[in-house]
Amino acid sequence: MSRFHNRNFELLEPYEGKLSRTVLRGERGSNVPALPDIQKQGDFFVESPIILLAAIIWFLRIYEGGRYCTFPHAVEFLNRPYAQIFPILTSYDELANYLSPFMDAWEGGAQEQLQGQLASAKIPLSRMISPALYWVMTGNDFTLDINNPASPKILVVGNNPDRQNIYSAALGLYNSRIVKLINKKKQLKSSVIIDELPTIYFRGLDNLIATARSNKVAVCLGFQDFSQLTRDYGEKESRVIQNTVGNVFSGQVVGETAKTLSERFGKVLQRRQSVSINRQDVSTSINTQMDSLIPASKISNLTQGMFVGAVSDNFDERIEQKIFHAEIVVDTAKVSAEMKSYRPIPVIADFRDAAGNDTLKVSIDANYRQIKQEILSLVDSEITRIKADPKLQGLMKG
Repeated sequence: MSRFHNRNFELLEPYEGKLSRTVLRGERGSNVPALPDIQKQGDFFVESPIILLAAIIWFLRIYEGGRYCTFPHAVEFLNRPYAQIFPILTSYDELANYLSPFMDAWEGGAQEQLQGQLASAKIPLSRMISPALYWVMTGNDFTLDINNPASPKILVVGNNPDRQNIYSAALGLYNSRIVKLINKKKQLKSSVIIDELPTIYFRGLDNLIATARSNKVAVCLGFQDFSQLTRDYGEKESRVIQNTVGNVFSGQVVGETAKTLSERFGKVLQRRQSVSINRQDVSTSINTQMDSLIPASKISNLTQGMFVGAVSDNFDERIEQKIFHAEIVVDTAKVSAEMKSYRPIPVIADFRDAAGNDTLKVSIDANYRQIKQEILSLVDSEITRIKADPKLQGLMKG
């Protein structure tokens, strides 16, 4: 009996044009270069795998009450031969329309087109096939609505630098779902803190920043400079994120980022005085002109501990000085005292047997094999059902 059944019910939902795109896209730019670009939506070989994966997700959700509705099961089912996938999905009335273009191509003998469509889905997703990732993405440990008053949680998500390209798409899937679940009314105050933002794709982040404040969700983003964000999120989305955030704190940055920040901080009327000296006399001229409040050159040469920034205020909490250039002083003694009071993180799951042997790898490998076997059994059962039904027998070819 599988240990994973219900949690990913909320993760693998019917196609809404968001979830599947997150799976297929993963990271832009340098992180996962082989995945389709989100800005190519509408392209035939981008939309086709999205629709196919959406149909598979929906099938797993309705099959036996969602018993196998997890991401690993969806990937394993996708990697079955299309002569098995298409008849199974088409045998369900609610999925027939999803599969209509694929069935037409299959019955019309357009094998090369089908292979291209399937490869567009299989290639990026096959990179995520790993026993460890399958273990993490299955189970029923907790739900992702972390600010639910009935069951609040602190969720810490980290990536493995050695396998960043592989895990980023999976983490992006979770992140996109979390963003959707927490941005609701009547939930607890919560915060989304993301360090090194460009290393992971957060689908819907711009919308979260714009709307989450009214739902008591604070968003804190950390990255090196704007060019890094533009590289991995694209020009349009990067610009939206930059323009939507209300509070900005920056250390030393150079180039376009420094210029952008300087422009954001605005200009102020400054008084300039010039003195001219010649043999006869000394002349002094005074004039005023608008100049950068914090020049880009100053931002480019900030020393450690010095920051520039801008803060926003509320109706009942007015802030006169919104732009600052100051040193942020860290009370090391207070921090050290606080660290001494830290309690160790409790052990949630112990993978040692009675003899004290570590069984983690054995458990992960067993789970990996079980998922594969469950999909094989599911496919065999469905094929048998189709062959035994006179109305569905025509779906099988050969």
